[in-house]
Amino acid sequence: MNNDSVLHPSQEARLLRLARSLVDLGRGQVLVQPTRQAEGFWFGGGNVVRDTDGSLLLLGRYRDAGDSRTGLAAGPRGRELVLWRSTDNGRSFTRAVSWSKAEIGGASPVLSIEGAALHITPCGAQVFLSTERQRAYPKALRAFQKPGTGVWAIDRFDAESVASLDAGRNVRRILTGDDPAYLHVKDPNLSPGLHPEERLLLYCTHPYNWSSSASGWARIDATGDIIAYGDDFFPRGPVWDVAASRITCRMPVPGIGVFADLPPLSLYSYDGAECLRPHETHHQGVRRPRGHSCEELGGVAWGLDQDFPRGVRRLSVMAPCFVSPAGTGCNRYVSAITDDDGMFAIWQQSNRRKAQPLMGHRLSPRRLRSILD
Repeated sequence: MNNDSVLHPSQEARLLRLARSLVDLGRGQVLVQPTRQAEGFWFGGGNVVRDTDGSLLLLGRYRDAGDSRTGLAAGPRGRELVLWRSTDNGRSFTRAVSWSKAEIGGASPVLSIEGAALHITPCGAQVFLSTERQRAYPKALRAFQKPGTGVWAIDRFDAESVASLDAGRNVRRILTGDDPAYLHVKDPNLSPGLHPEERLLLYCTHPYNWSSSASGWARIDATGDIIAYGDDFFPRGPVWDVAASRITCRMPVPGIGVFADLPPLSLYSYDGAECLRPHETHHQGVRRPRGHSCEELGGVAWGLDQDFPRGVRRLSVMAPCFVSPAGTGCNRYVSAITDDDGMFAIWQQSNRRKAQPLMGHRLSPRRLRSILD
């Protein structure tokens, strides 16, 4: 079945409606506030999962002001990884455990905590964590490395239970950049695997010179080890997302309603930006949102699971799908789960003070079915 013709425009419209109903900028509720109500401060970049006792677990990081291109002199950036628990199905969360930069183990000091993803397994829990650590660029590129900066990579640590997770122990490097075009890898997100006994790990990449951002993929086995990977499967877009197109979440679409007779397909949320430097967003005469590094806007795509990693198609080609009505317009890092209680999404959204609190919104099973029927 050809990916170019499998969906009717009306079905694509249903997917857009699903995305906009889930990431509802008007009905979303603040789940976690950042450290300060100011630009450069946020909480998010993680995911939410069901624990074995039925509660919801939310993982994310506090980020305080800074600039990853210039080093720690501009601010501390990702300072703390925090795990929260909800016993009321996502209406409120209580802080459970946290790890500072100094408490995260590994071979070198952590300069910044980046995105992370939690996975509950039959044997316990796994955390996939991206950090910027003190590490020199490859010799041929040393002249391009800014003082006080390092290289981003993705590690994993696990335990027999959520309560026994310890970021200071059992930390194992699973993915690091070798190609200068994809030197930095970060922001892992997890979804069901395309093959039995596997999961799909998607992540973000940056080149050594910080000129763009792309999406990578990896198949991981039950232990969390990588089976295969690829650095760039979702090309940057032609308009508002020409500088950055990083997928933050893959959501398998329920096979109901107008999708009941189709092969399995997935909805993808991604962050896009037209440029990576803030001053380029303020040219006179430009009224539309542009997005820039740390203030990305939200897009949506879809693809047949059988075609992955090929054939992921944009639904937001000419303009972003999600733009906050306040602050910088930033709306990013969408992550969602589907279970017996419907769908639950979290995301970062700029407010009038240009901070980015973590937002949340749930679609009930009845609402979900009404959208897809």
